[in-house]
Amino acid sequence: MTEHVADLIILEPAPVAAPLSELGEGPCWDPASQSLFWVDIPAGRVHRLDGGGEHSCWDVGLPVGAVVPRASGGLALAAGNGFHALDTGTGQVTELAPAPGKPDTRMNDGKCDRAGRFYAGTMANDESPGQGSFYRLDTDGTVTELFTGLGISNGVGWSPDDRLMYYIDSFAYRVDVLDYDPRTGQLGERRPFARLGSGDIVPDGLAVDSDGGVWVAVWGGGVIQRYDPAGRLIGAVRLPASYVTSCAFGGPALDQLYVTTAAGPGRCAGALFTCPAGVAGLPAYPYGG
Repeated sequence: MTEHVADLIILEPAPVAAPLSELGEGPCWDPASQSLFWVDIPAGRVHRLDGGGEHSCWDVGLPVGAVVPRASGGLALAAGNGFHALDTGTGQVTELAPAPGKPDTRMNDGKCDRAGRFYAGTMANDESPGQGSFYRLDTDGTVTELFTGLGISNGVGWSPDDRLMYYIDSFAYRVDVLDYDPRTGQLGERRPFARLGSGDIVPDGLAVDSDGGVWVAVWGGGVIQRYDPAGRLIGAVRLPASYVTSCAFGGPALDQLYVTTAAGPGRCAGALFTCPAGVAGLPAYPYGG
């Protein structure tokens, strides 16, 4: 369903026939297999929905914050206190590299850039502020700590020309933008792109479309908000679940929006949702290590 309110485009997605999650997160479309992957963090579960609507899942034995395809096969995960590989044939999980942060923290959201570098961050298990960090896993297995003192390290994405990175620390109540060198992975200084939320309503995951629009999941707000490249609000996706966690573009033309949610207030809370986006998204890239 599409509705126009003044100049704001409002989308209302429908739930997908897939298991409900306690804390669904990190949707990622794999063009190679034409499949959507996502995670249920506290359950330690990775889900897959293929192009025919067939569902499968893996129990990885760790809280898992993010999943991406791996160029050499299988999947790469930000899980527990580091980066791991999941063999989707056997279900075996092996550590790729630790991300040694503060005690009682876990990995959260993450994505890969076009060069195959995996960026993901951490948060405190009890959501205490200032305990999180943001890391880069290079293709040679080296881990670099990029930011410290974060509340909840969350959404990350890149502009269509790869010259900007968008990044969310949820407790900062804003989306930041940084200059980005796609050749080296070097980051510039964080600066505000869009401010949103207050109290228990915070920005969570994000996705970027081919027009440079930034789609931000608003935890506690029951909505995804779309911003143009100048940071102006131009659209929204209304969900019948309060705890909206993240979104991704998928489908053969990357023009289908998928949205993850968590258990809590609202109808179909914890469901995976989908709707036509009206614009194509950018592809997800595999971890190159």
